[in-house]
Amino acid sequence: MSDTTFATTAQRLLETRGLSVRYGGVSANTDIDLAVGAGEIVGLIGPNGAGKTTFVDAVTGFTKSSGSVSLAGSQLEKSSPHRRRRAGMARTWQAGELFTDLTVAQNLAVAVQSVGLRAMFSDIVNGSKPPADAIDRALTLVGLTDVADRRPGELTLGQQKLVGVARALVGDTRLVLLDEPAAGLDTHESKEFGTELRRIANTGIGVLLIDHDMSLVLDVCDRLYVLDFGKVIAQGPPAQILDDPAVVAAYLGSPEVEAAAPQNDWEEQA
Repeated sequence: MSDTTFATTAQRLLETRGLSVRYGGVSANTDIDLAVGAGEIVGLIGPNGAGKTTFVDAVTGFTKSSGSVSLAGSQLEKSSPHRRRRAGMARTWQAGELFTDLTVAQNLAVAVQSVGLRAMFSDIVNGSKPPADAIDRALTLVGLTDVADRRPGELTLGQQKLVGVARALVGDTRLVLLDEPAAGLDTHESKEFGTELRRIANTGIGVLLIDHDMSLVLDVCDRLYVLDFGKVIAQGPPAQILDDPAVVAAYLGSPEVEAAAPQNDWEEQA
């Protein structure tokens, strides 16, 4: 499905064309065209098993795929995950546990630790020097500079989730892909989390958001893509997506079921 609803005035950061993932004879993603612009929050939603996390794995290089992946015009489909990270593409993981024995700042320092034999030798000879400025910028983006010296166990769940986002933002991140970042948050925490996401996007960083919290998704996303069985079945502004019969059928089984369902079934079924 071509990306006809992308705002032409936005600078394209992420762009995938014909991205497909196969596991043996099973197609997990099929010909996905998707774009995220600078300063945009784009939602990727769909039923469980629709292929959302597989898509993020493919974009970030953790799963073999066909098709193209570009960041700000640079082709990355043949690049390793760490090269994509170096180019400015970062992600979170569904199981994004923090190091409980480290401070918030130290958790971020680990995320930007250099890898490889040369970096290891340099650390031994010169000692590791965490990039304090980069860490401070990331914590400022998510509003957590005042908890830099605390350990995760001293924070609220909402703050812990934001530390996970900050860990992805530390460094020269231009695009962040968030996989279920609001899982476990209550309504108030989710709303605050959405406020911080919007503040991040307002700095020009592109955000691709996967989450089952439909209140969050509908509140903060500029555009949505809907996956079902690995294919994009709808795309557009949130209000348009809510009225799409294909989306209703994917989430609730059929338009007739949706007509008889209570309003909050969107959130429950997501």
